[in-house]
Amino acid sequence: MFNRIKIILRDTSIRNKILFVLAILILFRVGSSIPIPGVDHAKLAAFLSNNQFFGLLDIFSGGGLSNLSILMLGVAPYITASIIMQLFTMIFPKLKELYQEEGEVGRQKFNQYSRLLTVPLAFLQGFGLMTMLQGQGILGAISFLDKFTNISIMIAGTMVLLWLGELISEKGIGNGVSLIIFGGIVASLPSTLQRTLFTFESSQIPMYGLFLAIAVLIIGGVVIISEAERLVPVSYAKQVRGMRMYGGVSTHIPLKVNQAGVIPIIFAISILLFPQMIVNLLAGLNIGMVAALSGYILAFLNNSFVYGALYFILVFFFTYFYTAVTFDPKMISQNLQKNGAFVPGIRPGQPTSDHLARIITRITLVGALFLGFIAVLPLGMKAITGISSLAIGGTALLIVVSVVLETAKQIEAQVVMREYE
Repeated sequence: MFNRIKIILRDTSIRNKILFVLAILILFRVGSSIPIPGVDHAKLAAFLSNNQFFGLLDIFSGGGLSNLSILMLGVAPYITASIIMQLFTMIFPKLKELYQEEGEVGRQKFNQYSRLLTVPLAFLQGFGLMTMLQGQGILGAISFLDKFTNISIMIAGTMVLLWLGELISEKGIGNGVSLIIFGGIVASLPSTLQRTLFTFESSQIPMYGLFLAIAVLIIGGVVIISEAERLVPVSYAKQVRGMRMYGGVSTHIPLKVNQAGVIPIIFAISILLFPQMIVNLLAGLNIGMVAALSGYILAFLNNSFVYGALYFILVFFFTYFYTAVTFDPKMISQNLQKNGAFVPGIRPGQPTSDHLARIITRITLVGALFLGFIAVLPLGMKAITGISSLAIGGTALLIVVSVVLETAKQIEAQVVMREYE
């Protein structure tokens, strides 16, 4: 391990990439501290206190919502746009072909469509958020022009974050959008700890101890599930070319128990946040029937049991959904057949595709159930202890551990390549 650290410190390329990522994250934190004009911070703090919904939204904005910064929307509109585009791949075959079969160029076009869809979604979320905050008296009486200007600033902030994320993915190490969410969570830890210590009571020591023990178990569980693989044996047929014999070797295809990584958690939270924001907006309108219906829906969504059940179902669904989008057994079967490879005991072609599909379905079931369970476990802790920060902290912990694992693997790959050279 110390040798790897020495390589990272000595190698100019790896060191520059890590420093570049840190510089981008610092720039992101500076932008998150610049508020939009006309904010009543006292009312804002009172409004955000003990509000789980806005606590989760604050995670995605990297703490930008807590002071209504120019980056308060974070990357949430882009994540929502990505979900919609992924769903479109199951409806429109051309989009699926663009994403899976046209290589890097196709994925770049696909991501460009997601970015274009981000703009109207950011406008909707920004308009809903501004209207809601104005109704709560946090922004006071502002003109239509000021409101439109603030929404434009919020949209621009989201697009700047996407640009910074792309710079990280291109010139740094790790997934840019995931690292931006990670940076926001880590930056909010000091304030979360401060609020927890400020409201600390000696009678709650056993509860906090139990939460820390469960947090360690969650970290261990995420690491185990993220690293777990099912090895599918593959053999290559012997071929005679000229005077030499090729092939005849055996290898394996590593199928991860959780192919989707941190994506299901992020997608599930985005789906939960978006309708709640719309309902909060409608509840603040002065239309009797609409406001009453929105109030009932909001009370239903704020129920801990309902929220936890929806969270579990969405995490479970998106684990399968993202795996189905990114893993194509038919394409793998075709590639094996073209290269003269086969799975022992399974005929090439469609039988191999069906065999791989059965395996990935079974192992994904384990990953989806476990990921859903540890996602709702902090919510159960919050219901038992009554401490709202535990639920928010548990969700943040899941994202942080998954992002750290993915980034560490990319750094490890860079180090191994340098060692090989």
